[in-house]
Amino acid sequence: MAKPLMAKATAVWLVDNTTISFKQIADFVGMHELEVQGIADGDVAAGVKGFDPIANNQLTQEEIDTAQNNPLHKLKLKFNPAASGEEKRRGPRYTPLSKRQDRPNSILWLVKFHPELSDGQIAKLVGTTKPTIQSIRERTHWNISNMQPIDPVALGLCKQSELDAIVQKAAAKKAAEGGVMSDDERRKLVSTEQSLEMDSAPKIPTAIEGLETFSLSDEPEDKEDDEPIVDADSFFNLPKGGGDEEDEDDLRP
Repeated sequence: MAKPLMAKATAVWLVDNTTISFKQIADFVGMHELEVQGIADGDVAAGVKGFDPIANNQLTQEEIDTAQNNPLHKLKLKFNPAASGEEKRRGPRYTPLSKRQDRPNSILWLVKFHPELSDGQIAKLVGTTKPTIQSIRERTHWNISNMQPIDPVALGLCKQSELDAIVQKAAAKKAAEGGVMSDDERRKLVSTEQSLEMDSAPKIPTAIEGLETFSLSDEPEDKEDDEPIVDADSFFNLPKGGGDEEDEDDLRP
């Protein structure tokens, strides 16, 4: 639920000018009930001037009256058409300075593994410009020889859900165009969860499938069963009693 502007100052005004319960005020301004009680006791927000939500077009007097008469009523922020859509992010994504050096590597990863994404989608996903993406696609980027493709999710440049949403949109567009996708393309255009649930491709090509048991020998497989069992005596071919005779000859004078 949307929260009012200057939440703590609004809570101060509601505590000072209404009989609305602490729980109702806390839920409305997004604070803990004990914080609102601390405002009433003077332990919290000391010196903060109250912010009138009625004069600032955030609440109506009727809404306040209803909340005062019904302790279970939840205050609702007054709808302001001028503020509609302000919670949405506008412009390119902001990338922290510490991660900007990794951004070309993420663009290279997206260009390599998701070529179906447009330059605008990549720019919105990782916060870059279309000329930079184009230079990486054409391999004319000044640092292309030192770049390595790295998943933007692993770099923290975007969320996995955001990446999945974009590839899902590309998959829907591909299906609408009637294009036939290979297994590799199909795995690239689906989300991570769906890709992990797919059957893995056969490791042996179809053209030579079944030849892994092929043998050039005509000998039967149960050859080992026909071979005689060799014990230790027959293997070394030792004559019985031979060792005792040699010992007796050595003892004679």
